[in-house]
Amino acid sequence: MPTFKRFEDIVAWQKARELTRLVYQTTPEGRFAKDFGLRDQLQRSRVSIMANIAEGCARRSDKDFAHFLNIARASVAETQSHLYVAVDLGYIDETAFSKLYSLLDEVSRMTIALAQHLQGTRS
Repeated sequence: MPTFKRFEDIVAWQKARELTRLVYQTTPEGRFAKDFGLRDQLQRSRVSIMANIAEGCARRSDKDFAHFLNIARASVAETQSHLYVAVDLGYIDETAFSKLYSLLDEVSRMTIALAQHLQGTRS
């Protein structure tokens, strides 16, 4: 099992934290602020990424850690999907969409790589 003294040492978690900050800075503005449903879903899915990486790190086995990384990756995809709705409705512009989507893609790749490492597989 990779040795992380703290979940905060995991780069994917650090990137998810950065994403969380960016989304919270983006969602309270304009029409987005009034779309409570989408805003709430976007914030929940994004926080789920961080939480699952942290929870997985605290598990006692590589298999459990990898499982939670896969859940985090699913939350990445959910967040990306919500971003499409936000850009399609004009709540965020293409620049903000691209920045957030790119960061999510980076987190996804990191969680996949770490999960594969934990499982001893390559794809």
